[in-house]
Amino acid sequence: QEMDMILPVTKPGQSDSSYLDNMVELLYHSGRSLPHTMMMLIPEAWDGHDQMDPYKKDFYEFHACMMEPWDGPASISFTDGEIIGATLDRNGLRPSRYCVTSDDRVIMASESGALPVDPQKVIKRGRLQPGKMFLVDMKKGEIISDEELKKEICTSQPYREWLDKMKIDINELPSPKIRFNKLQSEDIFKYQKAFGYSREDLDVVIKEMAEHGKEPIGSMGYDAPLAVLSEKPQHLSSYFKQLFAQVTNPPIDPIREKLVMSLTTIIGGSGNLLEEDKSFAHSIKLDDPILNNEQLEKLRSVDTGKFQSKTIYTYFKADGKDGNLRKAIDRICRYATDAVDDGFEVIVLSDRSMDSGHATIPSLLACSAVHHHLIRKGVRRKVGLVMEVGDVWEVHHFAALLGFGATAINPYLALASIREMFHKNEFGKETDLDQLKYNYKKAVGDGLLKIFSKMGISTLQSYHGAQIFEIIGIDKAVVNTCFTGAISRINGVGFDEIAKEALVKHFNAFGTKLPQKVLEPGGIYQWKPENEYHQFNPQSVHLLQQAT
Repeated sequence: QEMDMILPVTKPGQSDSSYLDNMVELLYHSGRSLPHTMMMLIPEAWDGHDQMDPYKKDFYEFHACMMEPWDGPASISFTDGEIIGATLDRNGLRPSRYCVTSDDRVIMASESGALPVDPQKVIKRGRLQPGKMFLVDMKKGEIISDEELKKEICTSQPYREWLDKMKIDINELPSPKIRFNKLQSEDIFKYQKAFGYSREDLDVVIKEMAEHGKEPIGSMGYDAPLAVLSEKPQHLSSYFKQLFAQVTNPPIDPIREKLVMSLTTIIGGSGNLLEEDKSFAHSIKLDDPILNNEQLEKLRSVDTGKFQSKTIYTYFKADGKDGNLRKAIDRICRYATDAVDDGFEVIVLSDRSMDSGHATIPSLLACSAVHHHLIRKGVRRKVGLVMEVGDVWEVHHFAALLGFGATAINPYLALASIREMFHKNEFGKETDLDQLKYNYKKAVGDGLLKIFSKMGISTLQSYHGAQIFEIIGIDKAVVNTCFTGAISRINGVGFDEIAKEALVKHFNAFGTKLPQKVLEPGGIYQWKPENEYHQFNPQSVHLLQQAT
């Protein structure tokens, strides 16, 4: 009854700052001090900072298990009537300058000289550093330094002891008893056909990433026609366009400002947010969200008594009947709710269940549907969503999954494709398979940081579930159910059309006719001399004109 009085903590349509204000108020009234609350919500860049004091790092690592950072350029002031302070974001991209005068005044503003001050009365001038806090205790009549304040807060609980006792290190987990079932050459080809791979995807995208550890270089403009107007089956993520900062968020340089960038991923860690609950430390910290096959199997077989995994297969009947896809989505959402109720902390959504009679739900659709279903049930925070998927191979695919709720991703088919190309000597004789896979993971990670930086975001935890995309050409019924809250200005394909697009690719691999032993030559980037026909009919043009 008491919880019902304060829920919901936030409501749709509020500003970003008002969301923060609501959370500050909730955490403050739960018994934490105001500076403690601000350190939880707007932490320093801790995970890549080797010179940070250990006690501060322990504090931030523990609280990262319970709260995603409120990220973005900001200078935040706060008060409870007895203390007044300010803190700066981890990048320090907002100016906050202060001066202390001999007549007991402290003046802080975005720039020096905002108020007229007699220079003879100025005792001290300064500015806030990235992630630092400035606090004035009006009861004691003194300024408390960042170091003194944070040392007191960070040593108030044995955070290191909690982490050492309860944190799970994936590298220290025993190798799984059931080994990962490697795809054979014949299966790799079938799966590539079923998921819509082309030779361009292998030769230009995956091979380049595995060989050189970075994305292939392309032209500035992306001039591929809109997916909704194509007569060919498209990857679902092609309907999603990344947004970028256009007003106040300056883009970040993810290479030169690497210290503040983070791909840290935390799985698990559920507890009571209103208390300093040490059970939040019972979690798995990953350096990045891209899992190799062995890491996935470790997660799938982890069993600490309180930490267990459940695999749900994302397939639907491939008999061409309308409604099959929607029924399958309802099924996996129901299974996911049951898994949470049964106490599982990791849900693996796997598409490794296809055969001639069963096609796979596009991973982006399955992930976001389960993500929003668990949000509506009020239990999303209790589980990590791990994707075991074959239809993810380039950076945009990974970004879309993470942006719509995936906690970690295992691109098993992309890794298997690298292995297949390696055994066919497509990389040359002096290459190492493990190095190629490492390069691929690194290329994906660097590509994700580049995408975050365009929005002024520094951390994966802030990008996770943020839905910073515009959808072009998906029906409102699909958007409202599976991509709730995402921007979508025009209608387009619905559940049945998405199912038909998936089945076209599926039957290319599992149809009655044996599939040709060759992939399509070109994907979405290659110049097409004969041009692909697109349905620019008067109605679609009119809809586009209205939308823009």
